[in-house]
Amino acid sequence: MATELSATHDDRVLAFTRVLSLVIVPFLLVAFVVLYLFPGDTKLLFAWTINPTMTPMVLASAYLGGAYFFVRVLREPRWNVVKTGFLSVALFASLLGVATIVHWDKFNHGHVAFWLWAGLYFMTPLLVIGGWLANRRFAAPAGVDERRLGGATRWMVGLIGLLALVQGIVMYVAPTRVIAIWPWTLTPLTCRVVGAIFCLGSAGMGVFLDPRWTTTRLMLQVEALMVALMLIAAVRARTEFDTGRPVTWLMLGGFVAVLLGSAYVWYTMEIRPQSNAA
Repeated sequence: MATELSATHDDRVLAFTRVLSLVIVPFLLVAFVVLYLFPGDTKLLFAWTINPTMTPMVLASAYLGGAYFFVRVLREPRWNVVKTGFLSVALFASLLGVATIVHWDKFNHGHVAFWLWAGLYFMTPLLVIGGWLANRRFAAPAGVDERRLGGATRWMVGLIGLLALVQGIVMYVAPTRVIAIWPWTLTPLTCRVVGAIFCLGSAGMGVFLDPRWTTTRLMLQVEALMVALMLIAAVRARTEFDTGRPVTWLMLGGFVAVLLGSAYVWYTMEIRPQSNAA
């Protein structure tokens, strides 16, 4: 019986999940190139016209983070390493699918990019949730010798994830209130899009259920990549920010703090143990 249970819960990543990841990656990479390198040309190159340029670059940052995540899924043999990311991606895609319906008239229906966008966000949530459910059957419990986040670090990561989720939900359900105080110009559609991006941070809440370092490590890398790209975008689009709004400095300071906190967690879990072992 024990042997049978071990074989069933071997923490494998199924072929379906790898194929799904392989299909998603090219769309994310193309969208990143279009939105991050040519943020002023969305009228010609994207599903709808996005102004100012900070918003498409923020969305592009999420896309490159997602592309990195799914590329890692292609080669990752252990489900626990990627499982949390699938749930946050499903939430992100679902929110964008709903936003597409709510703001249908804002999109360029004559552009092929719109139909790619619509197809992606109407189908991806179902496929990603399907992959998560299928893989969940083979999830392995944590071993006694697996490294775990310390109590303080666990709460820090989890609370940041919770705050990101709350921020995203507020932006999604009450865009007009957020628009009035946001650092750069938003519309109801772009406010909901940025809110969906914040909801990706909910992956950090996974530490409350599974504090293994292997489960947190990839999520930390994805988060650091996204936030770093957003800060670079902020420098590029610095003239678009309203520096008189407190939220501007709160957001930028928060992003810097998240990067520094991520570096600290990486040092304590990845670099310091190697130094001690040497």
